[in-house]
Amino acid sequence: MSLSTEAPPVTAVEPEKPAAATESPAPFPRRWLGLIAILAATLLNLLDASIVNVAAPAIRAELGGNASHLQWLAAGYTLTLAIGLLTGGRLGDMFGRKRVLMIGLVGFIAASVACGAAGSIGLLLAARVVQGAFAAVMVPQCFGLIRDMFGRDMGKAYALFGPMIGLASIAGPIAAGLLVDADLFGTGWRSIFLLNLPLGIAALVLGVKTLPAGAPTVKHLKLDLGGAVVAAVGMCLLLVPLVEGHELGWPAWSLVMLAAAVPVLAVFARGQVRRARSGRTALIELSVFKKRSYTSGSAFVVVFFGAVTGFSLAVGLFLQLGLGFSPLKASLAMAAWAVGAFIGSGSSAGLAPKLGRGVLHLGLAVMTVGLVVLWFQFGAAAAPGTWALAPALLVYGIGMGMIFVPLFGIIVGELEDHEVGSASGLLESFQQGAAALGVAGLGTVFFSRFAIGDGAAESMGAAQWVTGLTVVLTVIAFFVAFGLPKQAKAEH
Repeated sequence: MSLSTEAPPVTAVEPEKPAAATESPAPFPRRWLGLIAILAATLLNLLDASIVNVAAPAIRAELGGNASHLQWLAAGYTLTLAIGLLTGGRLGDMFGRKRVLMIGLVGFIAASVACGAAGSIGLLLAARVVQGAFAAVMVPQCFGLIRDMFGRDMGKAYALFGPMIGLASIAGPIAAGLLVDADLFGTGWRSIFLLNLPLGIAALVLGVKTLPAGAPTVKHLKLDLGGAVVAAVGMCLLLVPLVEGHELGWPAWSLVMLAAAVPVLAVFARGQVRRARSGRTALIELSVFKKRSYTSGSAFVVVFFGAVTGFSLAVGLFLQLGLGFSPLKASLAMAAWAVGAFIGSGSSAGLAPKLGRGVLHLGLAVMTVGLVVLWFQFGAAAAPGTWALAPALLVYGIGMGMIFVPLFGIIVGELEDHEVGSASGLLESFQQGAAALGVAGLGTVFFSRFAIGDGAAESMGAAQWVTGLTVVLTVIAFFVAFGLPKQAKAEH
């Protein structure tokens, strides 16, 4: 895959050498050390997006709060991240990806300290919002830097990157359970945020020394702050009532907000089109939507990550609030999910070149099998023991892990250099927005059938409903995947 657009045919002998050098630059010499720094930064985001799912009951026990607060611990982070990613991707284009990544890391570490020191649920939620904002600055630079460093060898980087994403997305809840139960130095749930300090500092130091400085990829770019504000308003109008509506009995204002979200988001989309047509810089590089891999992949990401994230929250709440599991016991009950994700990610690296898009369909089919088994288990008369859910969660995790490695290679394979910043930010925004919707939507379904203080029977019924809806979403993702190219764009 070339890092630049194809040049017209050249017949003269002398110009051919620089042309070839432009199309096939040598890989960055310290690319593997740089990849470790990028992985560490990515892990910070993945862990903090999911780690509160298991720790939420312990946080509520100390700081108080209601069901909507538990949802906002996850949704507040992902919502802010989804909104900020549109701007974060463009900041990397304007000021250089390494510089912006370093700024994001510093801010994320500081916000993590604020989360760990929070003395009330309100302060914790505010710190989570700040965390999400700096994650939005940090995350979009990672994919662009991988492309900058590896060039035509980008597939080798994703072969490592994919399994790590698969493992981290589920390892977060398990790490949370271990840390909360261990109560290191009396920190309890606070340790899940303080863990970011050594990981973040390591990423910062290694990144400063190994990542390529890189010049801005787009000159004379002006940030569309007005568009960013409209997008933020639209996302808030959509997600706030989804999280708060059930808790408050769906007051009129929540329905008005939901209805208002549609025209506001339509105004944002229309504004982006107008800016692009007038020659001004838009938050979104509209040319990416002309590429089949990106448009179909974005739709897939929305359905897939919405289902996975919402289901993860529901399982964590079911085990602790419904069955009374401790954080450690809940994390052990979910350990099979993480093991399966790692196995699936590793196996798909070898299958993807042969099966292409078929790996996604195979993974989704395996996920569905695990979900159907769980649906029957949640419908049983007796509550499951610690290890009863492990086989089905293992199968579900294997299928989920098979998605990660081929998915990102297919989606970003056709992007040009000037599209990477915007496209990466927008893709991550889709992913995080879907995660927030999944938490809000499936979390609302769970709490509509289970109230804090109810018994195991009510929690099992709620978990069964969420599992059934997750099956539906997984089947929808299966059909959406047919829109993706059969193979990732070949590397040249």
